[in-house]
Amino acid sequence: MGAVKSKRMPRAVREQQMMDAAVRTFGQRGYRAASMDEIAELAGVSKPLVYLYLNSKEELFTACIQREAKALVAAVRSGVEPGLPADRQLWAGLRAFFTHTAQNPDGWAVLHRQARTHGEPFATEVMVMRDEIVAFVTGLIGAAAREAHRDPALPDRDVAGLAQALVGAAESLAGWANDTPGVSAKEAAATLMNFAWAGLENLMQGRPWLPPSQSAGQR
Repeated sequence: MGAVKSKRMPRAVREQQMMDAAVRTFGQRGYRAASMDEIAELAGVSKPLVYLYLNSKEELFTACIQREAKALVAAVRSGVEPGLPADRQLWAGLRAFFTHTAQNPDGWAVLHRQARTHGEPFATEVMVMRDEIVAFVTGLIGAAAREAHRDPALPDRDVAGLAQALVGAAESLAGWANDTPGVSAKEAAATLMNFAWAGLENLMQGRPWLPPSQSAGQR
């Protein structure tokens, strides 16, 4: 009898292996230093097979950005349970964000460090993800304002600005937490919550911070 042919691995599984290897390599080595040979070896496939599935290093990196961005957005959205008080929703969203970035440090490095520093088209891919998260956070803050005031006192522009500031702080803190031994996702989320919520809660209650009045003679 002839030798039994080994079962071919499904294309989707093979692609998943290559993408996992690529994210790990790009995240740890950087886009420019990473090689297709290295990615192929880590994935356990031939280099021509990588090029067969994804035509170039640029296309592979773009696919990694898109996959990791989609996973992060999905994690944040699924972490928030509608109907909870505003602070609980924000806390849940931050926990989900920091948990995902902690569990996927190479993916976060691809999004936060690599994609943004190598220009187009990579930076645009990341901005699409960031805009989606900012829009989601804007909705949370706007809902909190409506919850606190039947006639919300926060203008739309202020809500949008707060969302941008909160997301930017979360991005920086995630990078720091991943690089600092012993910092858990819960600790990172609590740090940002303590920093942000006191001010947000005051805004929700109509107690915004105001600049001091200028004294006479000052401009």
